[in-house]
Amino acid sequence: MSKRVITFGEIMLRLAPEGYSRFVQTEQYNATYGGGEANVAVSLANFGMDVSFVTKLPTNEIGQAGVNSLRKYGVDTSLITRGGDRVGIYFLEKGASQRPSKVIYDRAGSSIQTATSDDFNWEKIFEDADWFHFTGITPALGDNIAAVCLDACKYAKEKGITVSCDLNYRNKLWSKAKANQVMSELCQYVDVCIANEEDAHDVFGIKAADTDVTTGKVNHDGYKDVACQLTKKFGFNKVAITLRESVSANDNYWAAMLYDGKDHYFSKKYLMHIVDRVGGGDSFGAGLIYATLNDYAPQEAIEFAVAASCLKHSIEGDFNHVSVAEVLKLAGGDASGRVQR
Repeated sequence: MSKRVITFGEIMLRLAPEGYSRFVQTEQYNATYGGGEANVAVSLANFGMDVSFVTKLPTNEIGQAGVNSLRKYGVDTSLITRGGDRVGIYFLEKGASQRPSKVIYDRAGSSIQTATSDDFNWEKIFEDADWFHFTGITPALGDNIAAVCLDACKYAKEKGITVSCDLNYRNKLWSKAKANQVMSELCQYVDVCIANEEDAHDVFGIKAADTDVTTGKVNHDGYKDVACQLTKKFGFNKVAITLRESVSANDNYWAAMLYDGKDHYFSKKYLMHIVDRVGGGDSFGAGLIYATLNDYAPQEAIEFAVAASCLKHSIEGDFNHVSVAEVLKLAGGDASGRVQR
């Protein structure tokens, strides 16, 4: 029987200038959809998993277009609550060379941001579910949504459903102090914690020694210690940390570490030439969820997750349009990018 995954969060309308044009010079925007937990859902659906995305969207055509963007890839949208006034928007200016990417949010008053606990029947949502995933972006939308996340986590824990959380700190949404307060409570219910090289420091003040993300210096021993500290603090079953070394906006080294409470497992490292890095962490989380639910050994799981995410960096848009076979091919060592014919 297929394992069932529930993801909960906000799907947004993404408006991005063509290519590498800047906001101040563009005359047209490409409109697509994306958002942390929605991106995870699409990845898992593309891997053949049974996955439902939960959110609240308005009943207008823009909200329906968001629903359709998920449905076309096989994500179950039947549990989405309808209501409210608007879909959140984010504007993305893609960086190049030494110029970083920029994101501008226009999401205040979105349907999900104004939702309450009454909008979600977690008993129905979690029926036959095996896994629940959310990110730190969702409770950052407001105290009301943090309360909804807490309801979901408590119910999932009661039912023995595995809970994963990508810390995903966003300083444009809340302060480090507020993130620490809210995420410290939510993480009491989390089994699998996912973070990047900065999140643990931003949210919990746990910093890796001898690491400087602005210069691309990443110290493996430092992240071993971070994972151990997080596990000791919250009792996580697993901690996964992505390790990005930025050469420029276009070129990054990409790897990750998995800690299972006993041993640390490091993936191979990829040199990526980036097409679109938004959703990179989400594709990693989806890869880890897929590998774990399919009983991959720890080393195989971290290799699968990193390979899935490496491929996402080559794809336009938030969603990761790759198959299990493509991920396994890269994880198995075929990184040549040669034409297949």
